[in-house]
Amino acid sequence: MNNTFKFFVGLALLCAATITAPAAHADLPDGGKDSPLRVMLVPADTGANSIADDFRPVFNAITKVYGLHFDIKVGSSYAAVVQGMASEQVDIAWLGVVTLYQAHKLGAAEFLALDVKNGKSIYYSGILVAKDFGINSLQDLKGKAVAFGDVNSTSGFNFPVAMMLEAGIDPARDFGRIVMAGSHTNSLTALREGRVDAASISFKVYEKSVQQGIIDPTKFKVLKKSEPIPVPPLGMHTKLKPEIKALLKEAFNNVHKAPGIRPEQIRGYGGKQVDRFDADYPYSRIESSMNKLAAVTDDVKGAILKKAAER
Repeated sequence: MNNTFKFFVGLALLCAATITAPAAHADLPDGGKDSPLRVMLVPADTGANSIADDFRPVFNAITKVYGLHFDIKVGSSYAAVVQGMASEQVDIAWLGVVTLYQAHKLGAAEFLALDVKNGKSIYYSGILVAKDFGINSLQDLKGKAVAFGDVNSTSGFNFPVAMMLEAGIDPARDFGRIVMAGSHTNSLTALREGRVDAASISFKVYEKSVQQGIIDPTKFKVLKKSEPIPVPPLGMHTKLKPEIKALLKEAFNNVHKAPGIRPEQIRGYGGKQVDRFDADYPYSRIESSMNKLAAVTDDVKGAILKKAAER
């Protein structure tokens, strides 16, 4: 059993303790200059060198227009961001669909907003392979080496695993080797260097890697593309004061049209300029996406991590 598997087991126990022993209530920050709202972002490797730089412009715009102040940090892992909300150390988080759902189930988070581009708030997950590997279907992955990102990543793990299970592929049973790369970029690197035969990724990361010249699109192909997934949303702590929640909703709904705010300040997932944020997006659509991941149970995740720990 290696450190990856030990960490997952330890985290499961930690989350269980959080559910059975809620943290004592304390007043959360109010967004004043001396009491900024604590923002933590999952470490998705898209856009700027730091994901914090992707989102800083829109938070700065909200500070300018609405007077709310923020202290922005990047979490060490997806699980760390969820745990930060559960322990009342994080007030606002940028999470994936899966991690917002996890924090919501812990009673620590509710939906705040997500970004909108050309009237849509969707992205895609996929499985990428080299064109010359002779892999043309999910069935061809049997016996192969496959890379995944973080076990809590919506597009780097959960949706790819769901697609595999739907096709009758059990990753823990059918793959020759599993690499838990920890991030989209690491998965792509493993594929590019020939250390794995397939990589599970976010299409936004793949597109960004192509634009940056990291990946040569003539050498790789998409084996399977997911259905549309809601873009990673922002969540806010359930214990924030009602007036702070209302102001945050108003801010994200309207900051794009505030006087003095430039369009390039309104940026979302991957650091891309977006049209606006939507704080009225129905949470039921996120729950619907989660229903499609029902087959990706804790037992399935545990078996995959155990397989990844084998040498």
